[in-house]
Amino acid sequence: MTLTGSGFIRLPGGSVVVALSLPRPGGNGHRVRVLVHAQNRPRALTRLRNLGLRAVYLRGNTEPPTPDEVTAVLHHPDGLVWRGAPDDDTESWHPIRALLRPAVPETL
Repeated sequence: MTLTGSGFIRLPGGSVVVALSLPRPGGNGHRVRVLVHAQNRPRALTRLRNLGLRAVYLRGNTEPPTPDEVTAVLHHPDGLVWRGAPDDDTESWHPIRALLRPAVPETL
């Protein structure tokens, strides 16, 4: 899956932060913004593939992470976060496991 709205930024220490716009798991048509901190771009994509997002590729640098996004991912212990409304600065960043865990069925 080639992604629009993705990009990366190299940090002064040599590591990178990769930002990707992905379809939200569950197929409801919504997209999420995922941020990954890693030593290099291939390693960032490998981290996502190891979580089950197998067909993720970074082509181009159309929407690199903003300074606020870089700060968010660097301050998270896993270095891997997502947000469901990328343009809504009031929504918090969530750990990636909150996106990938199976949905809990509602009970009546």
